Amino acid sequence: MYNRAALASLISSEALQFGNFTLASGKQASYYLDCRKVTLNSVGAKFIGEGMLELIGSPLPPLVGGMAIGADPITAAILTIAGTHGQALRGVMVRKEPKAHGKGQQVEGPYQAGEELVIVEDVVTTGGSSLKAIELCEAVGLKVRRVLAIIDRLEGGKQAFADRGYELSTLFTVEDFGIKTT
Repeated sequence: MYNRAALASLISSEALQFGNFTLASGKQASYYLDCRKVTLNSVGAKFIGEGMLELIGSPLPPLVGGMAIGADPITAAILTIAGTHGQALRGVMVRKEPKAHGKGQQVEGPYQAGEELVIVEDVVTTGGSSLKAIELCEAVGLKVRRVLAIIDRLEGGKQAFADRGYELSTLFTVEDFGIKTT
């Protein structure tokens, strides 16, 4: 069982910033969640790995992963925690562009077509990044079970996934940090 309160405190102190920001979705925002400051922190990675494994539940899919670079440390944290519990789990990394050398792949990792995958993400706004990851994973024959994120900004992402038949589960929403949505 992960320490939700400790993770929330770490996100509040390290990742949450106020000001004027342009998000990856192109939207303007008065706050920014830089979750890399938590996912690339040993304590934060532990809490996130534990929390995500709890969200995934049982039985585990064979694979977890998502869009590089944001999903990479989350995937690594989940794999590490699963390994410490003796749970078999593998990861994939989804590149934004095909690799320019080698096999030119966009989905990397030890997977086989037909296997189930849980997509992971740090912050969901519109869901665009993870929807692109889903599209690329399905193009190589993977079956996406659902999407997990650390935080939902409550700006339409959950509905965008639902509209395409995917469930979004998150460790937090912005409301958990006192941010009111309209």
